[in-house]
Amino acid sequence: MAEILGLAEIVLSVQDLPKSLAFYRDLLGFEVISPPELPAVFLRVGRARDGVPHQIVLVPQPNGASLPGQPVRRNLHHMGLEVAADALQAERERIEKQGIPTRSGVHPFLPVQAFYIDDPDGNEVEIVARTG
Repeated sequence: MAEILGLAEIVLSVQDLPKSLAFYRDLLGFEVISPPELPAVFLRVGRARDGVPHQIVLVPQPNGASLPGQPVRRNLHHMGLEVAADALQAERERIEKQGIPTRSGVHPFLPVQAFYIDDPDGNEVEIVARTG
C-alpha cells in the first residue's frame, strides 16, 4: 500500500458560489488557483509547497439539487485549519468583527486551542493552533 502523504483537498457543494468564495477567499485568505472559466473554484490553503497544494474546492450546487449520481445531501462534520499559536486570538477577534459568531472548542488529548465558525452553507470550520 502506498503511504498517504497528506490531505490534498476538501470539495464542498455550495448553494451560493459568490458568497462561499467571499468567505474562503476574502475572510480566510485562501488563494484562487483555478482559471475563471471553470465551473468550480479551487482555492489553495496555506503556503505554496512541493507536491499537490492543500485545497478547498467550491462546486456550485444549483437550487439545492444533488450532483448527478450522488445522494441528495452530504454532510461534512468539520474541517480544521491551523494558524500560529500567537495569531489565534487575533484571528478570532478579526473574524468576530466581521459579524461571524465563534464557538470555543476543547481537545482533551492534544496540546491545541481552537475556535469554530460556520461557512455560508453551514459547514463547520475549526481554526486551531498548537500550544505545546
